[in-house]
Amino acid sequence: MAGIRVMVVDDHPMWREAVARDLAEAGYEVVATAGEGRKAVRIAAAARPQVAVVDLQLPDISGVQVTRSLLAADPSVRVLVLSASGEQADVLEAVKAGATGYLLKSAAREEFLDAVARTAKGDAVFTPGLAGLVLGEYRRLAAAPVPEPDAPRLTERETEILRLVAKGLTYKQIAERLVLSHRTVQNHVQNTLGKLQLHNRVELVRYAIEKGLDG
Repeated sequence: MAGIRVMVVDDHPMWREAVARDLAEAGYEVVATAGEGRKAVRIAAAARPQVAVVDLQLPDISGVQVTRSLLAADPSVRVLVLSASGEQADVLEAVKAGATGYLLKSAAREEFLDAVARTAKGDAVFTPGLAGLVLGEYRRLAAAPVPEPDAPRLTERETEILRLVAKGLTYKQIAERLVLSHRTVQNHVQNTLGKLQLHNRVELVRYAIEKGLDG
């Protein structure tokens, strides 16, 4: 956990302090905390967190808006939503905004700490039951037309990784299956996003399913 820089965004002081304390005790570097969304976006530029743990319900702007703003300023930031809501609309809105993971506040301490570590690696982390919901939405979206970039040419390796992403595998699982480093898989995914003129994992999976690469 050492060296992983985390920011905690939650409007409840006691909860925010407890989460920050758990992270610090586990060896994470808590670089900032905030009780308001706009403040979180403002201080993130200087704090430069690798992972932002964000609540959805904030007093000024929503956690979804915070997620969009953080990623717009620094696409390398990973956002883990930590919310009391398990509503489908909330989960999907957060993921579409670019959140890497979504965990309910009812999660055990160890589950939360593990989720932060996995989020830092770029793995998609969801409270059990929510992952299937998100994948189901990917498949629903695949029925809608996808804008066609001008004949993108993917390498054989990029296509192979895209196929595994479409099947719901995490970057870590893909790396293990293909005997590659986690960073190499991430680099291939970033290159693929660029070639396809897509912005995040949601759009990438949608594209792959629409192309029949999830079979």
